[in-house]
Amino acid sequence: MASRGEPPEGPPEGLPGGSDDEYRSVVFDESFVRAARLQEYSAQERLDDHEKAVRSRPAWKARAAGMGGGEGRKGGSGPKQALVLVLLVAIAFGTAIYMGVRHPYQPPTATRAGLMRTTVIPLAPEGTVPGGEPAKLFDRSPAAQFRTGAEGITLPSARRTAHFSEGQVMAALTIAKDYLVESSLDPDVLKGSTVRPVRTLLDPDQLTQFDRSFDAPADDGRHAATGWLVRFDPTKVTLASPQARVQGVLRVEETQSHRLEVTSDHTFVYAMRPAKASESDESASLFTVRRELHFGFDRDDLRMHRAELLVSYVQAGPQACSADAAGHLRPVLAGQRATAEGPAGTDPYATGRATAALCGALAPGAMPSPGGGG
Repeated sequence: MASRGEPPEGPPEGLPGGSDDEYRSVVFDESFVRAARLQEYSAQERLDDHEKAVRSRPAWKARAAGMGGGEGRKGGSGPKQALVLVLLVAIAFGTAIYMGVRHPYQPPTATRAGLMRTTVIPLAPEGTVPGGEPAKLFDRSPAAQFRTGAEGITLPSARRTAHFSEGQVMAALTIAKDYLVESSLDPDVLKGSTVRPVRTLLDPDQLTQFDRSFDAPADDGRHAATGWLVRFDPTKVTLASPQARVQGVLRVEETQSHRLEVTSDHTFVYAMRPAKASESDESASLFTVRRELHFGFDRDDLRMHRAELLVSYVQAGPQACSADAAGHLRPVLAGQRATAEGPAGTDPYATGRATAALCGALAPGAMPSPGGGG
């Protein structure tokens, strides 16, 4: 018979009277249990507990689990969505590369520097060319009040335009002046020993035309060397005075294509003598060259200190109409007369390169007045 307080089947395992007497030391008596303070966490305390009861799974796994096996039977939309996303990114990336290569706002080829158009017109004297000492010839000519050398190429005041600052406008004017100085006043350029000072000031797109004009000069409106610069045949003539007399103007404006265009219109007067004459020889004569040049500038040209020469219009005399002035200017010197021959004949039926044979008459007033040491 079981003792009082014990279950009918006998004392449980681990309690006194059981088989596990070794655990007797951990058994709490009734007084200890009654004295124990019990506490149940409230709902808010359980919510505020920093540890979660379950571990969260990744969102895509949870979504797949929530969708159930139905979507799994459709082939697994998760991997399909990832593949579609990858394809869309690849298409967008490829389109960006294609649009970068074929950018709709790249400068069209029309903005590249074009061919320079040139016209060189010899001016033939009506009579004998007067000669004398260079200084006296200048004093008796219309160039008496001209300035000497680069001082005669004055810059106008610069004003900003719609798309160019005052500094950029001044830069265009300065480059144009530098071109005039190098191409019209440099002694080495004048005597034909170099073209480099002029070439370095040109837009690279025009260098092929420039080089061809000196390798094979032609009076075809495109390849006259004397359209790019002033030069004389050193075997025929030489400078009788190191400084030319110069007068002219520079004008600048912005074109509709948002470029700056500078127009120069200057008259250069040189004292010349025969190549074999001594410096003491007073057989000098004056040779006048009027140059009207049109320069074009974009922002790259201004930054690189270079110009695009658009148009060159040259009148030079005294020269014979029959003189070939495409390669060198050929002055009629003191005491000489121009030949009676006219310009070279032009055959309108001929094929190939066209010629632009032009000639003018040098007005008597453009020559030094007689007397006073001539």
